[in-house]
Amino acid sequence: MLKIGEFSKFVQVPVPTLRYYDQVGLLKPVEVDEVTGYRYYSASQVTHLNRILALKSLGFELAQIGVMLMEGVTAEQMRGMLRLRHAQLRQQLDELQSRLVEVEGRLQQIEQEETVSPYDVILKHVESQLVASVRATLPTHDAIRSLYGEVYTALEGRETCIGYPFVIWYDEEYKDQDIDGAAAVTLRQRIPESGRVCVHEVPAALMATTVQQGNKTTHLEAQQAILTWVETNGYQIVGPAREIFLHTTLPIPHDEASSVMELQFPVEKAVPSHDLLHSKQRSRRHPGSHEKE
Repeated sequence: MLKIGEFSKFVQVPVPTLRYYDQVGLLKPVEVDEVTGYRYYSASQVTHLNRILALKSLGFELAQIGVMLMEGVTAEQMRGMLRLRHAQLRQQLDELQSRLVEVEGRLQQIEQEETVSPYDVILKHVESQLVASVRATLPTHDAIRSLYGEVYTALEGRETCIGYPFVIWYDEEYKDQDIDGAAAVTLRQRIPESGRVCVHEVPAALMATTVQQGNKTTHLEAQQAILTWVETNGYQIVGPAREIFLHTTLPIPHDEASSVMELQFPVEKAVPSHDLLHSKQRSRRHPGSHEKE
């Protein structure tokens, strides 16, 4: 038999780790001296310890390993656990890769502009929301304010179900006139429609967002920050932009130094051009194959 220090040196596992494995019941010593308290291990326990270390290196938690060793697992069960672990690691790898791309993009931006942007762009999932809104073709962006009068008139007496105001811009490109926009207010419960006020849900989306305070100049800077982030990180815009009013006064101003809003652009990962070309070539070779998959 080997004392814990000798066993530790033999298996190259620290003594505190062996003591902890004993404490949680993963690897008990074959004998403990009642007088000295010394732990003694057998060389035959190396196989058991190696199984623990192998499972731990795969990312399994000690509690999981304990159950696996105590109850035993079939080959099919082990295959299923390893497939699950593979999926978890793949997800972590994808998340780390996305973070790496974001860091590289920020470094590139700083190197090009030789300054740190005041607009931090983050990616977040926005849930679907019930809203009351009025959508119209506007002569200018500032004209969006006039639509809120209709929305809040329809919401009179329903203050308890009113959330926050925001704007939806539907045009796919920038326009100075004939702008397709909607003034919206989130709702905690559905209400009857009135006049031009429609009650509907805006869909959930993955959003590239940043927070902006101030007038048109800072608004354009914030938009540019998001567009740069989208391009640098390999995303593409896939829907109407939203402007969420975080701090403002009523009636809604669109150009006020004290207003604070969150700009949101729905995005998804862009398909690399070579992948898109490959997909088109595959479709030509196998017409209708996508319908069978």
